[in-house]
Amino acid sequence: MTVPLSVLDLAPVDEGTSVGESVAGSVALAQAAERGGYRRVWYAEHHNMPMIASSATAVLIAHVAAHTSTIRLGAGGVMLPNHAPLTIAEQFGTLAAVHPGRIDLGLGRAPGSDQATMYALRRDPSSADTFPRDVQELQGYLTGQSLVPGVKGVPAAGVDVPLWILGSSLFGAKLAAALGLPYAFASHFSPQALEAAVATYRREFQPSAQQAEPYVVAGVNVLAADTREEAEHHRAVVRRARALAFFARGRTLTDAEADLLLESGAGAQIDSMMVHTALGTPDEVRDQLDAFAALADADELITAHSAPTAAARVRSVDLTAQAVAAVPA
Repeated sequence: MTVPLSVLDLAPVDEGTSVGESVAGSVALAQAAERGGYRRVWYAEHHNMPMIASSATAVLIAHVAAHTSTIRLGAGGVMLPNHAPLTIAEQFGTLAAVHPGRIDLGLGRAPGSDQATMYALRRDPSSADTFPRDVQELQGYLTGQSLVPGVKGVPAAGVDVPLWILGSSLFGAKLAAALGLPYAFASHFSPQALEAAVATYRREFQPSAQQAEPYVVAGVNVLAADTREEAEHHRAVVRRARALAFFARGRTLTDAEADLLLESGAGAQIDSMMVHTALGTPDEVRDQLDAFAALADADELITAHSAPTAAARVRSVDLTAQAVAAVPA
């Protein structure tokens, strides 16, 4: 591998487990990533999704940081329109003060939820329209150059919290380029605009105080296992779980019923979301990640290990690290 690897963790709540067990699994995953030489672990903000425990992103980061020593941790990302920029500056400023040099802050503009949850969050339907301005307001609090007269980010001001723009379209690419910020593309679930967005970002990038040159992180799914058969089995379980989550929410289906749902058309959509997936034995995964890094023109890959159990996810992280000899930070 010629680029470093990182990990994206949604803190999945596996069937038959508790949220507490899920968080413990996230700690174990981060510890595996740390010993394996991965650069960072990020957590994504999602709401009203019973199988994802990363909704309170800053709280989860704080807990994992207390159980690790060196690996960078961050949000991949915080959905900024759900929050006041000052609140996020205070949260991540506190994290960076407690864990200096280890905290990242990726920002997205999607709700990370449905319409009813947007109401429960008190998110205005038009709040995404102010995302660029909100990013700059947040940046001002972190740099000690507040755009709001008389308001300082405490304890955020002057604390080192690198900002990232997350996206899956040309909008995020253009904004990251205009602000001179690193850019992370969500190709692990929304791959369609990957190449166009990265090309746009690199072409339009304007250097900033934070970032002198463009820097691209691309998301990719990884299902590494000791045998190809085991990895294929994990993919089958993941496809069923995603079909239930997206097309049968609130219903309980047998494996046979889930397979029928996949065959009826849901499978094509799930597969289009997972098109960038490295699957198989460690050597197979290494070769696929190399090819994807070249396709994405990426400076770093963030790997989403989506095996159906916490132990299998940790094993996938370990096997991938052993195979690719991840580039150290």
